[in-house]
Amino acid sequence: MTREPTFVLTGPDGVVTAEGIHTAFPRIADARAALASHSTPIILGALPFDLSKPAALIRPQSVAFTDSLPAWPVRELATARIVETIPAADEHRGRVAAALTRLRDPAAELQKVVLARALRVAADGPLDARTVLYRLVANDAQASAYLVDLSAAGDGYSGTALVGASPELLVDRRGQQVTCRPFAGSAPRLPDPDADAASGAALAESAKDRHEHQLVVDALRETLEPLCTELRIAEHPQLTRTAAVWHLYTPISGSLRERSTTALDLAIALHPTPAVGGSPTGPATALIDELEGDRGFYAGAVGWCDQRGDGRWVVSIRCAQLSADRRTADAHSGGGIVAESDPDDEVDETTAKFRTILSALGVEP
Repeated sequence: MTREPTFVLTGPDGVVTAEGIHTAFPRIADARAALASHSTPIILGALPFDLSKPAALIRPQSVAFTDSLPAWPVRELATARIVETIPAADEHRGRVAAALTRLRDPAAELQKVVLARALRVAADGPLDARTVLYRLVANDAQASAYLVDLSAAGDGYSGTALVGASPELLVDRRGQQVTCRPFAGSAPRLPDPDADAASGAALAESAKDRHEHQLVVDALRETLEPLCTELRIAEHPQLTRTAAVWHLYTPISGSLRERSTTALDLAIALHPTPAVGGSPTGPATALIDELEGDRGFYAGAVGWCDQRGDGRWVVSIRCAQLSADRRTADAHSGGGIVAESDPDDEVDETTAKFRTILSALGVEP
């Protein structure tokens, strides 16, 4: 049996695969310094949701840029089932209700907060991470599938891995060209074609979802304007879909003012966007910490940055953290809460978003 790779990220431009750990960078500042000194050819891995916590960033022993995934052996996955809901659906509704009280307080500055819940999956045997990755790619070739060894983050993460398929590009940098593809606002895909089309159309017209989406676009504009010239932001959000969910997204592009601004710098400046945190960022992330606690690497970012400053980072959603023995997985799913939100709808939204990773793990939701 060959070893799991240390890092994999798929995307429209191909696949990045890394093996081994040459140097671990649990402190983000050390990773940035290594790139700035040109002592490290490439940094890759995962950023946590809370950037004050240890990261899983590394300089790998080897890295390859290819057109497709390596031909790893695909194994039949062990039978897996949901054994715990964290928290229970009723408690999640209660958290949403608590958030709505804050959002509807005229004296509060909070406009949006993203709340998430988790499902613990247990398997009868080890879950092969590469097979899960293959299944994610097969289910949705347009998403950016990823697999990251989290050992570099230290205590509690040794041997664990993050695997998922993100629809959302946080930032891509090629030379001085910067691209972002923020998502916010979603609706479930439905088996009946007419009902499915109606679900997407309703999302596109939803005042609540368009409000939620605009908060994300405004936040990215505020962050990028000082860093970029010729910032181009589509006037209206566009509709896109994964195998499980309809989404609103807005294409954003620009040119960097300073070539010294790296893809890692941009990822740190932009994270967390209101798509995974809320708006304004400070009050939203404080409420997330109060209601949820530490998210770990869910809703962080996965990607790479080379010594030229080029790189690509995606938002680490539609994912699960695999235990070191690969017999359990914690899957996460979240939804944006604004003043117009309904607690029952928010539980339904997270349920729809779980489908991507549960399907890849072989679990029926």
